[in-house]
Amino acid sequence: MDMLQAVVLGLVQGLGEFLPISSSAHLFLVPWLFNWTYSGLTFDIALHVGTLIAVVIYFWKDWLRLLHHGFTKPKEREGKLFWYLVLATIPGALIGFVLEDIAETVFRDPVLIACMLILLGVILYGVDRRGKKQIAVEHISLKTSLLIGLSQALAIIPGVSRSGVTMTAALALGMTREGAARFSFLLSAPIILGAALVKVPELIANPSLIDAGFLTGMAVACVSGLAAIGFLLRYVQTGTFLPFVVYRFIAGAVVIGVACFRYAA
Repeated sequence: MDMLQAVVLGLVQGLGEFLPISSSAHLFLVPWLFNWTYSGLTFDIALHVGTLIAVVIYFWKDWLRLLHHGFTKPKEREGKLFWYLVLATIPGALIGFVLEDIAETVFRDPVLIACMLILLGVILYGVDRRGKKQIAVEHISLKTSLLIGLSQALAIIPGVSRSGVTMTAALALGMTREGAARFSFLLSAPIILGAALVKVPELIANPSLIDAGFLTGMAVACVSGLAAIGFLLRYVQTGTFLPFVVYRFIAGAVVIGVACFRYAA
């Protein structure tokens, strides 16, 4: 793979996975806009591993504490949070597994992806303005956790955004912006791990595919993912999601404009 493409797509994955702008949409649209060829399954693994490393590095202390309390003090606040995260992972993971083939074929139209970028932006803007923002992540309920986990299933459509839809659902259910972001990030670890593990057999069968492009994409995805997590957790303490909404509108409009031009030509 061209090293410039590896760096660009690594940035796209790292930023898009954790900011509410949809990494899957951008991983499809960026090559589409620049007429790049598909980077391949192996490179997809590299990007997922990079963002998995990022979320593990950032939250390793949280996960160790949650694991400890989950098995030693399951009825206390952090023990419950661990099991809520486990249960919240199941609905989205099951639906994603069942519909993966459909998502790889049906939801690959640039205009559809652009429309989903805009639509989720509208919804995010509405709930960010109207949400009660009272529930911190430590006080989340089982019902709220499951509903947020269920919302992850929609992220199988490029343009929706896993982080975007889970944060939107959390805000709609009354969580604070910081609580919504933190729960979304914690919830991302098992989902990203699962996505990477599904593709690992291909890599094991062809270890020679691990080249400089693979390692570069993984490293850039990791570093940019760490930056995105840290930035968003600081930003939402005082800021709204409006900048991401505006970005989604602009990106969607640009894609629709380019698509119309290409179709007309």
